[in-house]
Amino acid sequence: MNFSSDNVTGAHPKIVAALAEAAAAGPMPAYGADPLTEALTKRLCEVFEREVAVYPVATGTAANALALSALTPPWGGVLAGAEAHVEVDECGAVEAMTGARIMAVPAPDGKLTPAALAARIAPLRKGDQHQVQPAVVSITQASECGTVYAPAEIAAIAAFCRTESLHLHMDGARFANAVASLGCTPAEVTWKAGVEALSFGATKNGALAAEAVIFFDPASAENFLFRRKRAGHLFSKMRFLSAQLLAYLDDDLWLKNAAHANEAARHLALGLIDLPGVDLDHPVDGNELFVRLPLAIADRLLRAGYHFYPWGAPPADPASEAGLYRFVTAFDTDLASIDALLAAALPPAAENT
Repeated sequence: MNFSSDNVTGAHPKIVAALAEAAAAGPMPAYGADPLTEALTKRLCEVFEREVAVYPVATGTAANALALSALTPPWGGVLAGAEAHVEVDECGAVEAMTGARIMAVPAPDGKLTPAALAARIAPLRKGDQHQVQPAVVSITQASECGTVYAPAEIAAIAAFCRTESLHLHMDGARFANAVASLGCTPAEVTWKAGVEALSFGATKNGALAAEAVIFFDPASAENFLFRRKRAGHLFSKMRFLSAQLLAYLDDDLWLKNAAHANEAARHLALGLIDLPGVDLDHPVDGNELFVRLPLAIADRLLRAGYHFYPWGAPPADPASEAGLYRFVTAFDTDLASIDALLAAALPPAAENT
């Protein structure tokens, strides 16, 4: 009954089993010199169809802040959507670890465009020592609005970045949901489209606490080992992060989990929009829905014990307006629970007809 976030879910049994197996395997070298971490790098090279540099961390905040620290100097600017997680939800972690400044850019439906990026940097004086110098663009895949970038959209942003000598980073906290939605390969939506570094998420999609920073040109990861250690994110028992990620990737569990979450989101969206007065604020590409609900429907669901987030400012006139709410589905969302939610949203008279 909890649709507030995919962070509220448990862990996939196969990932829990992999942790137990790693714990029972006896001593292994520390700080990432173990065979599981070595195997993880090899596996991700296979997934992305090229040599990559892989650095496991435990949180998405660490992955984003550390990845961006490798791509921008302290006087640089990180161009990101106005609703991007690195701008709104990292509590200044990116600025703390990079010394750089987040430069918010309007992003309708959560997605940046070359035109919006060009407009944001147009007033800035390149090379002027008095001004922050744009250094990197950070896009979120899937976006904070639940939408996804197609490979061609990413390639267009990458072309803009090359013209302006900017790096391109991808926050992939819900990367699996985007890949499953697009039906493309991980390579097609990252380095083949021009992405240089990826924050590869797993925690929201079945892991306990496991993410990875991936550089598609290992040379660009120079000194990253020191950055990770200095920031306090070098785990002594790294094998327990790597074990989660190996199980996550095994037999495409990550994509199967994401495909189920996406299907559940579509099922929920189709049911909700059939209700009177309900509208979607954004397309439902992944596993997040942003829904305008009449307050009577929202109240019925809350009273029935369902959990979901009110989003943005409350309606000015509670008697007549709808509120905006976020619903998130996950790898373990039961479709029957969605049907129950839809039934609970109906007024009592409708239930008896």
